[in-house]
Amino acid sequence: MSPARVAAGADSRLIDPAVLARISDLELVARVVVEGFLGGLHRSPRFGASTDFAEHRPYVPGDDVRRVDWKLWARTDRYHMKEFEADTDTSVTVLLDASRSMDFAGPGSAMTKLEYAKRLAACLLYFSQRQRDRVGLAALTREVRELVPAAPGRLGAALHALDRLTPGADGALAPPLRVLAERFRRKSIVVLVSDLYEEPASVVDALAHVRGRGNDVIVFQVLDRAELDFPYDDAGTFEDLESGVQLPLVPSAVRDRYTGLMAAHLEAMRSHLRGARVDYALFDTSRPLDAALHAYLLARERLGRAR
Repeated sequence: MSPARVAAGADSRLIDPAVLARISDLELVARVVVEGFLGGLHRSPRFGASTDFAEHRPYVPGDDVRRVDWKLWARTDRYHMKEFEADTDTSVTVLLDASRSMDFAGPGSAMTKLEYAKRLAACLLYFSQRQRDRVGLAALTREVRELVPAAPGRLGAALHALDRLTPGADGALAPPLRVLAERFRRKSIVVLVSDLYEEPASVVDALAHVRGRGNDVIVFQVLDRAELDFPYDDAGTFEDLESGVQLPLVPSAVRDRYTGLMAAHLEAMRSHLRGARVDYALFDTSRPLDAALHAYLLARERLGRAR
């Protein structure tokens, strides 16, 4: 499938992860997903927040008629919308977990968790820059591996960093987040994308370094469907990607206990994060990326109402 054909036919079928896995150009993936997604919205969630005029654009059905430029219509007999800069110069930084555990794809999965997370990060960055936010990226292992500080026009640099990113050493989230917290000198939106294989209380403590500076934090937990359902049938040796420990297992004998422990872990993670006023959403890698964007938009809408 050629890039031109993909870009020309952006619809819900093209947002399927199996299709996006065959597209290596992250900017193209982001453009197809974001533009296709926003095309179905009645309005953008942040334009019109101030009186600083930004630009005109053609009217499309569903637009708020209160923002039609009637003077321009009187001169041209065409409807154009007035768009405005935001009141605040918002910075959006995506923190991407690039640890070894993210390099996993279960049976039938189109891509690893890291590949899915990279596409998700690209979509979030593209959407944020489209909204005239400053965008930035940091890749985390036991340290900060890649860093693109949030600034205007940094989408290209962030996408380049994502493209070359490979899994690295494992480590707790707290050390790199403590380092990064010093860099958020203005109030920012910080989006963490990770499989969150840590104790829930430890994740909340790690994020406290970022939230303590007045930043809004959103967490996307990315897991493979096999990690949720444990669909294996044949006995074999299973390896922990982080520790390298290998265990001989009979799947049918441990499946119920495994899925019960996983469900308890996810519920604890959700409860701890929401108790700390951190927006949280879980995605498995079979879930279309437009669903992730929808959760992101709802989170931003809630954050906007809370300000």
